[in-house]
Amino acid sequence: MTDTSTDLEDISLGGPDRIPVPEGASPEIAEAVRALYTDGTIGKKGAFSREWATDMAEDVYVAFHQALARKGGTMGRGPRRYYVEIHPEQLRGWVDIVDHPWVRELSEAVLGPEYQIVELGFDIPFPGAKNQPWHRDFRMPEATREDRRLTSLAFNLTAVDTVDEMGPFEIALGTQWDLSPEFDHEMFPPASFAPRYAERAVRKYPNMGDIAARSALTIHRGTQNFSSQPRPVLVLGIDAPGAGNAEHHDMAVTHAFHESLPQRVRDHLVCPVVDELTPIVQKHDIEGLMMGGA
Repeated sequence: MTDTSTDLEDISLGGPDRIPVPEGASPEIAEAVRALYTDGTIGKKGAFSREWATDMAEDVYVAFHQALARKGGTMGRGPRRYYVEIHPEQLRGWVDIVDHPWVRELSEAVLGPEYQIVELGFDIPFPGAKNQPWHRDFRMPEATREDRRLTSLAFNLTAVDTVDEMGPFEIALGTQWDLSPEFDHEMFPPASFAPRYAERAVRKYPNMGDIAARSALTIHRGTQNFSSQPRPVLVLGIDAPGAGNAEHHDMAVTHAFHESLPQRVRDHLVCPVVDELTPIVQKHDIEGLMMGGA
């Protein structure tokens, strides 16, 4: 690739011809749908109390130390950066998240009334974590490539008040439509595309209790953690039917827990219902993140 400026302009699909805001959506949800189809990300401030977020943080740290103590319990996402998938029963506030009106209504508006809850996990960049390479979390599905339709959402909740030294999440707005044969594994743009993402990049500084939603196709990266403390972020993954991301995850619930859930939550669970939970051996690896970026 030689004429970088031309090639950078050519890789963008330009977004959908029409933003599919459902009829009858509230103004807040309609605005969020438009943001996901244009910027590729949207947030809701103060969705939960700080006390609720403190409990979430405690559960995340307990789950991390349990995962760290067993083989395959954690997955590297770069130097001093880990990903851990967990079961819903390991998080006291899981039902609060999936049953939150903003999460439910936005998931239905973007993914349809039969949306599927497929993932629960968290990322932790510890002090010394480096910049990740620019990437998306999985290959662009055909429905996005051909029909300009989003088929999955990632909801994020921070366990700390984010400041710049902690290595905040950085996302390049509008790049969920980018596509190029030069992407490594269809997920990692070449270094020559970096000016495009630097130009569009914004750093996110959520506080405890905030929720963010994004397309995992929007090009993003974690940045270097210069602080003295980790920055855990919870991840809730939700799919449209047929999106296929559930096969990358091993989330499960017990029969007793399943029976305790509101029907409107059970309707969207596609994971196994088991007698006893088995600790998860991590398998949602993103090979290009193992060594980190520049």
